Amino acid sequence: MDIAVIGSNMVDLIAYINRMPAEGETIEAPDFKMGCGGKGANQAIAAAKLGAEVLMLTRVGNDIFADNTIENFRQNGIDTRYIFKSDASSGVAPIFVDPESRNSIIIVKGANKLLSPADIETAAEDIKKCKLIVLQLEIPTETVYAAVKFGEKHGIPVLLNPAPAQPDLVLEHVKSCEFIVPNETELSLLTGMPVDNEDDIRNAAAALHQAGVKNVIVTLGSKGALWLNQNGEEQMFPSHKVNARDTTGAGDAFIGCFSHVYVKTGDIAQAIKTANFYAGDSVTRLGTQSSYHDRAEFVADYPEQADFV
Repeated sequence: MDIAVIGSNMVDLIAYINRMPAEGETIEAPDFKMGCGGKGANQAIAAAKLGAEVLMLTRVGNDIFADNTIENFRQNGIDTRYIFKSDASSGVAPIFVDPESRNSIIIVKGANKLLSPADIETAAEDIKKCKLIVLQLEIPTETVYAAVKFGEKHGIPVLLNPAPAQPDLVLEHVKSCEFIVPNETELSLLTGMPVDNEDDIRNAAAALHQAGVKNVIVTLGSKGALWLNQNGEEQMFPSHKVNARDTTGAGDAFIGCFSHVYVKTGDIAQAIKTANFYAGDSVTRLGTQSSYHDRAEFVADYPEQADFV
């Protein structure tokens, strides 16, 4: 097994809008789509579509969404033995996308709130066989901390995507991660520092590194990604320029692709370069997981990436 994703799943309820309604106003939206999402699930699907062997540890509810979510994981080749059902609603994410491809998202965690450290122990023997643990913050922070400790104890590198930003996240409990991959907003919340320009972003990333994080990778959307390595050296990676239609799930595409390429090659710089291409490619199509190409599709469009995915 290559990657253990310990995290969330959601049902995406996507409304394509001309504008947000004012308070008390009802307006018509031109289109609607429903799909499987959630940061953990998105990252797992992206990695699996590119060929990674992925184990998913998550919880679904006891409603009509649960079986569909599990079947979606199966269809994408993900190990579903540790997807547990709970007496709760499944997680849902109403998403609003405007004509400029900007999105606003509400998440209802549902059963994701019930994923516990005990669930990690249930899956422990199989997680130990993985080469990378991938985490996000749509599950309880105590479960995230337990997963970080598990990785540290068993010598498994951990990647934490600190999203959505959580003010109660304690850096001391996650600084042993091999990778922390925030966007600008999450970086600011993690460090308490401004990120208003490139110098601010570099300074905040350096503060994370000085706190003990080996590799800090800041995703900057259309501006690319900044990597601060374990020696404190900076490298900027430009984005792959495209005409964006829907940016929903692009950050998850980046992390799923990065995780796969890193596990396959061990080359962090190449993993960032390829992930920039994959994330950029994803925003040219609508939806989250539905916008992620599989390996054959991705290589057909970007043959220069074939050796790395």
